[in-house]
Amino acid sequence: MYGLVNQAVADLVRSTFGEDAWSEIAEKADADEEYLPMDPYPDAVTYRLVAAVSAHAEAEPAAGLESFGEHWTRFTGREGYGSLFDQTGRTVREFVGNLNRLHAQVKLGFPELTPPRFDVLDREDGSFELRYYSEREGLAPMVVGLLRGIGQHTAEVVEVSQVGHRADDGHDTFIVRARPV
Repeated sequence: MYGLVNQAVADLVRSTFGEDAWSEIAEKADADEEYLPMDPYPDAVTYRLVAAVSAHAEAEPAAGLESFGEHWTRFTGREGYGSLFDQTGRTVREFVGNLNRLHAQVKLGFPELTPPRFDVLDREDGSFELRYYSEREGLAPMVVGLLRGIGQHTAEVVEVSQVGHRADDGHDTFIVRARPV
């Protein structure tokens, strides 16, 4: 993953627990405290950081990933991607439907990026089915947080239910409902 991801983990920890906690977490994860946003780092570093953050917070890793997903949306919006967000969609449904295009644009600046793919299928009840494909395993809880973070950006309340797991059919499937705040 790129250093930008690890910077976001550090930002979450610093804003939630303080600078000393970040130093402790980085040490426990056998990871650096600083990252260059445009440089790629092994995925294992990010996984170790997230595990150390979850342990520090005395939370399950899934809860840590969910919190990070929400924070990632806020962090990237602050770090220069806010204008891209504004162009990506005004509703959660529109935003998620354009994520593949957003990732294609971001990939221009991050050539080693291996983004996930999102397929969206509208449902008759106004919700939508989201199919999440990724080379990286175990990140479905982060998608839940991302969806909630996108909802904060679009001023919508988001309800997410995971109805299919990667082990079942190769991708994670979610039912998503969003309504104005």
